[in-house]
Amino acid sequence: MTASRPISSFALITSMASTLPNFRGDLIAKLVAAGIRVYALAPDYDDRVRQRVVALGAVPMDIALERAGMRPLRDIWDFCSLALQLRRLKPDVTFAYFAKPVIYGSLAAWLARVPRRYAMLGGMGYVFIDKGEGERWTQRALREIVTWMYCVAFSSAHRVFFQNPDDQDLFLRRGLIRADKAFRVNGTGVDLQRLRPAPAVKAPMTFLMMARLLREKGVCEFIDAAKIVHRQYPEVRFVLLGAVDANPTSLREEEVGAWVQDGTIEWPGHVEDVRPWIAACSVYVLPSYREGVPRSTQEAMAMGRPIITTNAVGCRETVRDGYNGFMVPVRDAESLAVAMLRFVESPDLVASMGAASRQLAEERFDVDRISKAMLDVMGILAARPAKAT
Repeated sequence: MTASRPISSFALITSMASTLPNFRGDLIAKLVAAGIRVYALAPDYDDRVRQRVVALGAVPMDIALERAGMRPLRDIWDFCSLALQLRRLKPDVTFAYFAKPVIYGSLAAWLARVPRRYAMLGGMGYVFIDKGEGERWTQRALREIVTWMYCVAFSSAHRVFFQNPDDQDLFLRRGLIRADKAFRVNGTGVDLQRLRPAPAVKAPMTFLMMARLLREKGVCEFIDAAKIVHRQYPEVRFVLLGAVDANPTSLREEEVGAWVQDGTIEWPGHVEDVRPWIAACSVYVLPSYREGVPRSTQEAMAMGRPIITTNAVGCRETVRDGYNGFMVPVRDAESLAVAMLRFVESPDLVASMGAASRQLAEERFDVDRISKAMLDVMGILAARPAKAT
């Protein structure tokens, strides 16, 4: 790795443009402040996101890359197009995150002879979620294919950032990445100044879930638990934020609409600013089957909300059971309802566990520290001072 080579340009590669300002805004701002030209490559820009990326000082660039599904011929075409685009841009560094950008972006950067290549495995995706005894052999075969593709991509990267110890250990244990290439950070991180603690809400007791409406996020378990709680306490509110998705495991609008109609949940859909919704809730809930480290949970913790989540990869990084919330088994709506009822019947837990969540967020999920750690590993900020202001 040519760590001594001056860095003048940096290309981020993602499959969701909205995550560039939302997840990588702090990283982009630090790069721009250091005088580095930042290219932000994504396939699904709209005018609003494009303007936000420009406001950060980066250059938004469109690429062809499907976020979900596997269509080999299309993926090969997109990979070749991305390699040609990177060859024209000639960035000094690439940083790819999410499954397809990590795999195809890292290899395209290698093919384009980008000098320094980095990737982040924020989560393994629905392919790696254990389906139990009913899992088909095709699912297992697909998992092995994707694992092999990750292995090839990682071989072309100089460093790979992992967000939780389970994913990192999996690849190290199977010999799919060299130990000196793997580096762990505490999730994406959040802006602790923008997300300030809000007063505890004890009445009406309100449980909030924010996620893309995918089955593996545990949406159905959230609904089933809400129905159980409503039988005893019909006044309790359940709010679901998020939109349906192109992912093959996404729920349909009519399914979610039916839950709204029968009074189980409130569903505002996707919202731009989650802060008012977190402030209005009592407890944040994410019954996901597997995550990197969920950003939504980090946001709720920063605003002083207790957490109920699953004892699953990534999710368990956000809760000390009995301290800032509760962990429940995956796919277990009854246990989820029991955890919810503990808050309903002991509302003072909302304030005490919420304060503990904020403390953990300050210890683990400060985006400023996480971004600096990543740039230090890349040898960027350590190699050059920021521009004078």
